[in-house]
Amino acid sequence: MTTTRRKFLSSISMLAASTALPLSSFAFGKTSKLKIVLVGTGVRGITFWGKRLLDTYPDILEFVGLCDSNASRLAYAKEYIGADCPVFSDFTNMVKKTKPDLIIVTTKDSNHHEFIIKGLEMGCDVLTEKPMTTDEDKCQNIIDAEKKSDKKLIVGFNYRWSPYATKIKELIQNDAIGKLVSVDFNWYLNTYHGASYFRRWHGEMASSGSLWVHKATHHFDLLNWWINSEPNEVFAYGDLEFYGKNGPQRGANCRSCDFKNSCEFYWDINKDQFTKKLYVDHEHVDEYIRDNCLFREQIDIYDKMSAQVKYTDNTILNYSLTTYSPFEGWRVAFNGTKGRLEAWQDIPYHKTSTITEAEKHAKEMEQTQQEESYVESIIVHKLWREHETVAVNMEKSGHGGGDKRLHNKLFVTPETPDDFDRTAGLRDGAMSILIGIAAHKSIQEKKPISIGDLTDLKPRKVRK
Repeated sequence: MTTTRRKFLSSISMLAASTALPLSSFAFGKTSKLKIVLVGTGVRGITFWGKRLLDTYPDILEFVGLCDSNASRLAYAKEYIGADCPVFSDFTNMVKKTKPDLIIVTTKDSNHHEFIIKGLEMGCDVLTEKPMTTDEDKCQNIIDAEKKSDKKLIVGFNYRWSPYATKIKELIQNDAIGKLVSVDFNWYLNTYHGASYFRRWHGEMASSGSLWVHKATHHFDLLNWWINSEPNEVFAYGDLEFYGKNGPQRGANCRSCDFKNSCEFYWDINKDQFTKKLYVDHEHVDEYIRDNCLFREQIDIYDKMSAQVKYTDNTILNYSLTTYSPFEGWRVAFNGTKGRLEAWQDIPYHKTSTITEAEKHAKEMEQTQQEESYVESIIVHKLWREHETVAVNMEKSGHGGGDKRLHNKLFVTPETPDDFDRTAGLRDGAMSILIGIAAHKSIQEKKPISIGDLTDLKPRKVRK
């Protein structure tokens, strides 16, 4: 038990690879299991960072505290996770009383920084759900806090760990298309998943930093990792043209709306028992409404976005995010000096899908142990040759198999070398959000934004 716990704690130094430290830099306590606390009991917190951890690694870790400002939801979270631990409304009090080895932060994006910084100051390693934070000032404060602390921050990027994303990395790394020149990346959110962001706090800039940060941080992290360089300059366009004030009709929320019989976006939250039990049953405490109207006036984020990013190695990225597509999926194309690599996920015209668009996001978020397997393709087309189709064995649930692989790296095989450098620390978290932050500033100021002007992290030509 103690050896396993020691191995886990050593992984923090590897995950924080931008500032790798010797193993002696980390404190190894006397208990046999890793002591974890969780702050923020929304869906991602209680499923991926809660129940799945406890169900999968009960001999390695234990929850010693759960924290949330909503006491009613907190009680449900404890029951759902199956944790035998005290609950707290005050974060500082929880950390003082439980003395955890690791703090997991899964609160609203705009206050991630509060718990990250306080956790580091109180002598704990911290793992935060993406995005690390929402603006450059909070980002700088986190950077400063880690510098002052002898502890480290992990950012929970999971897409890197899917077999499909890893195969793309392997092909580029092995010089399949030569030196990268440019990348085209297009992400499509459908009218189920995409719309869900506009129902919640994510639709308001002050809470999420916009989908440039909350959603695109996933994409920018993948791109930084695939390209193996860091962003230098960003120019972007964006607007709100579909959701929010653009809607033809609106109500307080779906349950009470007068237009529920005519609105194509009507969603009966009470039919989803898990969501009802997690949110509706506790909204009387903090008035967090999960089925807000998509067309409410308070929405002020963008619903269409396009950016051009120049990397320090001179690679140019063309990126776009659509939030009301009829289907959910993505495409990426890498142009190199020796050829071109094309990859995609969930494009319905490429093959017949076995699930509907309504089911797609739920399937991706599942944390089941038995995953449906199938094969996807990547195209490698070298100059003056016929293209080659590379087959990749795939999984649908858990973000394409990335979720469980990230957990296994953290808790089971932290000391095993990784040829694809999938580990992510503070610098990775910062560089992914800084692209989105710069994109938002570029739209507002109508000019290119230098990444190096946002914080004291200066972009490197090679990522690590």
